Amino acid sequence: MRWTIKPKPDSIEIERLSKTLKVDKLIAHLLLQRGISTYEEAKLFFRPQLKHLHDPFLMQDMAVAVARIEQAISSGENILVYGDYDVDGTTAVALMTSYLMTYYPNVATYIPDRYDEGYGISLKGIDFAEDNGFTLIIALDCGVKAVAQVDYAKQKGIDFIICDHHRPGPDLPNAVAILDPKRDDCQYPFKELCGCGVGFKLIQALAKNRGQTIDDLLPYLDLVATAIGADIVPITGENRVLAYFGLQLINEFPRAGFKAIINQIKKNELTITDVVFIIAPRINAAGRMKHGQHAVNLLMETNMAEAENFAAAIEKFNTERRSLDQEITDAALKQIQLNKEEERFTSVVYDQNWHKGVIGIVASRLTETYYRPTLVFTKSGDKLAASARSVKGFDVYNALEGCSDCIEQFGGHKYAAGLTLLETQYERFKKQFEKVVAESIDPQLLFPELSIDTAIELHQITPKLMRILKQFAPFGPGNMSPVFMAENVQDTGYGKGVGEEEKHLKLTVTQKGSKPIGAIGFNLGDKIGAVKSKNRFDIAFSLDENEWNGQVSLQLKLKDLR
Repeated sequence: MRWTIKPKPDSIEIERLSKTLKVDKLIAHLLLQRGISTYEEAKLFFRPQLKHLHDPFLMQDMAVAVARIEQAISSGENILVYGDYDVDGTTAVALMTSYLMTYYPNVATYIPDRYDEGYGISLKGIDFAEDNGFTLIIALDCGVKAVAQVDYAKQKGIDFIICDHHRPGPDLPNAVAILDPKRDDCQYPFKELCGCGVGFKLIQALAKNRGQTIDDLLPYLDLVATAIGADIVPITGENRVLAYFGLQLINEFPRAGFKAIINQIKKNELTITDVVFIIAPRINAAGRMKHGQHAVNLLMETNMAEAENFAAAIEKFNTERRSLDQEITDAALKQIQLNKEEERFTSVVYDQNWHKGVIGIVASRLTETYYRPTLVFTKSGDKLAASARSVKGFDVYNALEGCSDCIEQFGGHKYAAGLTLLETQYERFKKQFEKVVAESIDPQLLFPELSIDTAIELHQITPKLMRILKQFAPFGPGNMSPVFMAENVQDTGYGKGVGEEEKHLKLTVTQKGSKPIGAIGFNLGDKIGAVKSKNRFDIAFSLDENEWNGQVSLQLKLKDLR
């Protein structure tokens, strides 16, 4: 790994903020790195308030969207809430539907079938709306590029309101309203909402229009926090406020669906990381293995016994997903090795029998192994479908734009995208993608970067420091858990490999003048040789609490050592 230390803020600024906030200089240093330089900004960071959320009517087309929904309600129209099959889409559908149904009954949900219809708005979904008398579709986490589909709906007398957060194409669909902060003409102050977040802004506007307050919308924030975590959007600004209160809700008053999952995993307090690695994969597993509607049913269920039945079914999907994911990852790694492609700038693999529901996870696993832009293809109908993943600092969406003459359609973000192409174009695409990446990527980006906030001495690590750092949460892009470096440490002599095949590293480290402190390094078992015989070494770590027999102690969570 490349260790890079973030630039140190100005010493005078550190001193000033330390005195203003009456905190240690280390805390002032960390806050300044996060763009927090005044008492007011620090108050906002440590004590988020719902009143700090922006006025939803600042979003382009919001007033039109609210007026069209109110018109539908007053004239008794049927409303179809349509969303993508991943966590962001299914939470958004559950949020929008359950809110509307608190005062209007003629609302139904539609999640496209991942295998039959694919991503986004499908013609089949529009036909379903026509056959069942729906005249308004609210699309969530998709639709900003669905120009042809919205035109098709228009011919059938069906209106669209689109709530999306993906980058729009050159032409916007002919919808009644398009809520997307990434629109060039949208002046909304916060651009990084997830799809469920945009859906939340719409219910916030509807609520405001009906004389409700933000407190009336608190019960929906658990869904928004889950989508924020799962969609890996920055946990800064408005997302931080939404995630903070949503996480509180998950821990204190979880909806039946979340409670059913939490009961299965038997964990007391969930962090945003737990939401990402425990709750999100289970919600995602429904759309990957069976159908996204199962996730919506779980998230909207109010009866605990029913929710437990839904959660048990989803747990089976998740177990099946895990075993498939492992099997396909092994096969993909073999394919790279057999074709002697270890030295390329990209990984592009294909097998017609791979399960479409897990290729995104497999792409992430391959990126972890080879650390380069990666695409995993499988057969989807008469075409090939792929999931793309990238490395930090490289925009895979732009790279795909450079290969657009080989692609049927694509969409996504800087670090994750999806695409389809004709099988006859696969080899040509593979060569072109390698060429585009090779010519545009900074070779440094092909080595994982370990970004370190600052170097510290081990004696600075105290329970008080830990208490303050816990208040930096929720962590995520834009506000990652602080990573520290300590130099010239040594093991007390009891360092050992632990776990299956001793793949983890357990140490007790000291530094000149410091008390010993425990450290655990997951997947660092192969570094045991470097710490033996009282060798001195540097460590990069975050701070953690270890609970054992009812006792809580500080420990270092090692990221790397050298």
